[in-house]
Amino acid sequence: MTAALASILALAACGDKDAARKTDAPQPAAAATMAPGAAAPVLQITSETKQFRDWSATCGNDGTCWAFGFAPEYAAGWVRIEMAPGPDAQPRILFGYWPNGDAKASSQIALTIDGRAFPASLSDTGDAEAPVGEIRTDARPVVDALAQGKDMIIRGASTQEVSLHGAAAALLWIDEKQGRLDTPTALMRRGDKPASTVPVAPQPPVVAAAPAVDQTGFGDANQTVPAALRARAEVGNCLKESAMPAVSDMVMSARLDARTELWAVPCGAGAYNVTHNWYLTSPGGRDPRPAALIGTAGPGADPNSPDNATVNGEYDPKTRTLSAFAKGRGIGDCGSAQTWTWTGQRFVLTRESTMGECAGVPADLWPVAWRTR
Repeated sequence: MTAALASILALAACGDKDAARKTDAPQPAAAATMAPGAAAPVLQITSETKQFRDWSATCGNDGTCWAFGFAPEYAAGWVRIEMAPGPDAQPRILFGYWPNGDAKASSQIALTIDGRAFPASLSDTGDAEAPVGEIRTDARPVVDALAQGKDMIIRGASTQEVSLHGAAAALLWIDEKQGRLDTPTALMRRGDKPASTVPVAPQPPVVAAAPAVDQTGFGDANQTVPAALRARAEVGNCLKESAMPAVSDMVMSARLDARTELWAVPCGAGAYNVTHNWYLTSPGGRDPRPAALIGTAGPGADPNSPDNATVNGEYDPKTRTLSAFAKGRGIGDCGSAQTWTWTGQRFVLTRESTMGECAGVPADLWPVAWRTR
């Protein structure tokens, strides 16, 4: 496996309770500026993830934050608290688990904190094999209980304990990041400071995709690496590492515009991950240069040293997006997912989500560190 893959999977390693990461340039936790012509301050926030014992917390570039609590290592259970930015936001709570193998599906699911039951409804984000519950009434009593509690259990077809160690610290960090400390809207440290002082959500950056172009002769079948690209030393090494026919045939290509082609060279594979290196070329594969795929963390996070590797990557010519999904394990409940959009000049990161704990969280419910409009 390539160094890029190893780095990504290290981020997604199961049971790493001590890992923490920060992304982008550090800024004040809840800096705010005044919107032109508006009375409400606008939140200035960086995408960041921190670990608090058995809980982790992530805030995205749009100001939305998530706190996750997990079952003990090698078990599958989790609780997710989502908090949007702004003075009117209310917490949303989802939780899930994997029932024991001999347990029958149940239409009932609930959280129990220190013996007090909080009924929930089954969410359509889960299924019978991995049910997901949602607290659809007032979630604040649940937040208060888990922040001060000692024991939390998910009850359904079977039961699963989820640790509360670190929950209060994770929620307090979210209050700080969103600028809601000492206000009635805070998750943890509430006070009499007016809710109107809580900054409103920032506008994510706008990314416009280039117009679609004809793809005749390009795609992901029967493609051969052009001679000029094959001549690059690192490409030759990749092709040697991908000598198995099932991998070496995974060459992909696309026409980006009349002057630019996109080529993906397979560069190693594991049980459920395939690595590709991506290149931009002139027509016919001439003048190859690595594509710059910049993310918020890990390989490619430094704009001055971008990466051109993806894990389980593919390009969609209709949406002009290149996507990647590095699985921490085969079922895909942990790892990293990214999407870049071709603007006509370069690939720009438009979405990134990461789940560093292998606890059964569906990929659609991972925290989104970066999003655009």
